[in-house]
Amino acid sequence: LRSTASAIIDAALQSAQPDEAVRRALDAHPLRGDVYLVAIGKAAWQMARAAVGCLPVKDGVVITKYGHAAGDLPGVRIFEAAHPVPDANSYRATQAAINLVASLRAEDTVLFLVSGGGSALFEKPLVPDEEMADITRQLLACGADIQEINTLRKRFSGVKGGRFAQLCAPAHVVSIVLSDILGDPLDMIASGPAYPDSSTCAQAKELVQKYHLPCLLYTSPSPRDRQKSR
Repeated sequence: LRSTASAIIDAALQSAQPDEAVRRALDAHPLRGDVYLVAIGKAAWQMARAAVGCLPVKDGVVITKYGHAAGDLPGVRIFEAAHPVPDANSYRATQAAINLVASLRAEDTVLFLVSGGGSALFEKPLVPDEEMADITRQLLACGADIQEINTLRKRFSGVKGGRFAQLCAPAHVVSIVLSDILGDPLDMIASGPAYPDSSTCAQAKELVQKYHLPCLLYTSPSPRDRQKSR
């Protein structure tokens, strides 16, 4: 019985590994056209390794946490960056992903692989870099849960809240998402770069008041105002 139970546990753990999840998803949903890969999160390297082993990838960007890449992968560029507070390498890597998808065609496919930690690793701030890091530290320290934190993060980002999917247009985006949030809310995992945002600005303002973060509202122009002025 002990041996059988151990085999069951081992099989369950193996089936839940990031690379196995990617292989199953790609077997079930074959992709069309030229495939461009963007992988973000702490499991990004494992997920990308499975993807490039399953299909031809024309080009790709992998963004993971420092120390989480285990070598080169064929046909993709690998970046390591900071977590949980984004750094210059987060922004540089994210810009590389944006550049990758900037001129794709309607017949192309972006395979977007998402795992935990993506909110910090995948970021194009709409505020100065130093301010983005300070905002992130405040959010992590204030006692908010991850969905509340990501509701606010989206307001300061050029790729979160579905904005990355918009940048991929007219290409087709296929996401494989490993959830690290209870209930698997797709718009909150890694702050939902390729999924429509279900949260509102009114909810974000309530959270600022709830956690006594008025500096997020009053110390500088809003991200939206910054965009209009550019």
